[in-house]
Amino acid sequence: MKHFITSCMFVMCAMTTSAQQTPAYLNESLPIEQRIDDALARMTLQEKIRVLHAQSKFSSAGVPRLGFPDLWTDDGPHGVRPDVLWDEWEQAGQTNDSCVAFPALTCLAATWNPDMALVYGKSLGEEALYRGKDMILGPGVNIYRTPLGGRNFEYMGEDPFLASTLVVPYIQGLQSMGVSACVKHYCLNNNEEYRHQTNIIVSDRALHEIYLPAFKAAVQQGKTWAIMGAYNLYKNEHNCHNQYTLNKILKGDWQFDGVVVSDWGGCHDTDQAIKNGLDLEFGSWTNGLSQGTSNAYDNYFLASPYIKGIQSGKYTTKELDEKVRRVLRLFYRTTMNRQRPHGFLCSDAHYEAARQIANEGIVLLQNKHNVLPIDLKKAKRVLVVGENAIKMMTVGGGSSSLKAQREILPLEGLRKKLGDNIKVDYARGYVGDITGECNGVTTGQNLKDNRTEDVLIAEAVAKAKTADYVILIGGLNKADYQDCEDHDRKQYELPYAQNRLIEALAKTTKNLVYVNVSGNAVAMPWKDKVPAIVQSWFIGSEAGNAIADILTGDANPSGKLPFTWYARLNDCGAHALGTYPGTWRNTDDKAVGFDKIIDEEYKEGIYVGYRWTEKKNIKPTFAFGHGLSYTTFSLSNLRSSAKDMSRNDKLTFTVSVKNTGSKRGAETVQLYIKDIKSTVDRPVKELKGFKKVWLEPGEQKDVEITIDQSALSFYDETEGSWKSENGEFEALVGNASDNITLKSRFTLK
Repeated sequence: MKHFITSCMFVMCAMTTSAQQTPAYLNESLPIEQRIDDALARMTLQEKIRVLHAQSKFSSAGVPRLGFPDLWTDDGPHGVRPDVLWDEWEQAGQTNDSCVAFPALTCLAATWNPDMALVYGKSLGEEALYRGKDMILGPGVNIYRTPLGGRNFEYMGEDPFLASTLVVPYIQGLQSMGVSACVKHYCLNNNEEYRHQTNIIVSDRALHEIYLPAFKAAVQQGKTWAIMGAYNLYKNEHNCHNQYTLNKILKGDWQFDGVVVSDWGGCHDTDQAIKNGLDLEFGSWTNGLSQGTSNAYDNYFLASPYIKGIQSGKYTTKELDEKVRRVLRLFYRTTMNRQRPHGFLCSDAHYEAARQIANEGIVLLQNKHNVLPIDLKKAKRVLVVGENAIKMMTVGGGSSSLKAQREILPLEGLRKKLGDNIKVDYARGYVGDITGECNGVTTGQNLKDNRTEDVLIAEAVAKAKTADYVILIGGLNKADYQDCEDHDRKQYELPYAQNRLIEALAKTTKNLVYVNVSGNAVAMPWKDKVPAIVQSWFIGSEAGNAIADILTGDANPSGKLPFTWYARLNDCGAHALGTYPGTWRNTDDKAVGFDKIIDEEYKEGIYVGYRWTEKKNIKPTFAFGHGLSYTTFSLSNLRSSAKDMSRNDKLTFTVSVKNTGSKRGAETVQLYIKDIKSTVDRPVKELKGFKKVWLEPGEQKDVEITIDQSALSFYDETEGSWKSENGEFEALVGNASDNITLKSRFTLK
């Protein structure tokens, strides 16, 4: 016994000695903030400055002397970008940096399914971790203000509640792997053209009600570890170092404890970068895509100029220590987190996740005479038409361009699905973008075709005459001035004479299916002539398989539009009021970095998307929240948990949903709130809740959606805060913003 006690005392002493020898910043038993205090006290001025700016295109320095590894970032948000050279934008030429390309975020938004967002984030986090990435630059939650926006495909639609609901689980899934999200682009980066020079003028109410909620949810509910500033200006300051958006709102009002990262080349001034909330500077003197100055890292605004300013007495170390504290907190959450799980690259589970997200996000917009799904018993010959049936879409579009391990093309997926008993023919129909290259990644495809429009259309029409089904896969692509970073679309109409092709085919066959591949809405003047219309988005590695699943009925479409599909461009508020792209003016403000900027005033205020069309009684081609199924559903028996509600209460609405058709499927119950009488102008209704439910034929379930007073509130510009007013409200329930079938009134007291 004596020997045993002596041994225990020896072990305890050894443990105590070991703990005493371990510096606090390395002691995992201590709170992170205590470890940060210790690390900060040990760092030299040079080490502190060094962790605030990039050391390569996608990495920033750690603190080698103290054992902090470098931090590696990479572009998302749809997959992990292939590696580039240390100081060049060209590819590193590696053979192990391919990835699974997940569907674009417009497709994720169209699932209206938070469970899919969680799977998406976790799968992406596993791929990032395997590739040695500590931060993924995404997701993007900028609001869909104009259908010309070149980067809309990277975002989550027009509605702040929908985007807020889906961004939170995405972040949680990604960060559960110890990989930081970097939610972008904060804020008001709603179009691409002249994005570095656009100064946004917007009311405080529109800012808080429309453009900030998804970022706020990302911070307060998703607990994102990083936020990326936007290129544009607000109140004449760049959003990568903006006193109002970063210091006051993000770090003050929302109590964000993470890191503010500049977009690549988004920092323009040392003084503002120090004082206005920027923590980590990347990509200065580069456009973020191709152009850049070599080895300029010591000259970054937060590098040598910052040190000299401190040494000369111009700046104190107050702001410096606050920035470093945030960066160290990021280190402990990522590179210093020894509990991070193992990553996986291109796993079967990831491909399955990509396919499931695509299947749930594809939207059946129109299906006259039940043309879809394809009748596999009757069809003998199917004609596939269109360049997008054979064109890879994972390469291009800007910083979200990927090097996918594989990409199943629509034509390939349909041929595989339809098998040997159905002949699948192909006609090009039109020639669009044949480049197939982005930053050194090439598709390897040769899409060159010198035939004229007339010849291409004539071939498609001739083949269509003997086909049982004609499936035209068209839309946009990821070339410049299409769905692509750095520029906006030049027109709302389909490019490459596709309207001519569609009109010609519509005259030839009654079984025409148009599959639109895009991240944006397009004009459809031929809508009434085409029986079936499907929106398939940019859906990545499993594109061909997912499209084939939907068209054949192996997957029942359940996607809902995350934005309003306008009939004409001027049906959109930003264009109806002539506010896009804005008005040029000269400036002598050196911190702006340009001698000219463009003021873009959001004159439509809070009336974005369906809020605008409903206010103006405009009928869209397809409404926000619209999406059909191969089965049918009924919504009935709406009831509420109470008729009165106080500000501390919650109110639950219950609706019975029944599958009245013959196929298993999913319906999304959508709850909108209408303020019957208000002291301020309010939208006709606003989305405040939704839930997706899967049902077998004949099955019925009750769906519950709960709200609190935030669902009834508006941003009061006079008081600078959210406000709800006593009175009567109406709960409106349906399966699309233009298909409200149930109503229930209640009172806020």
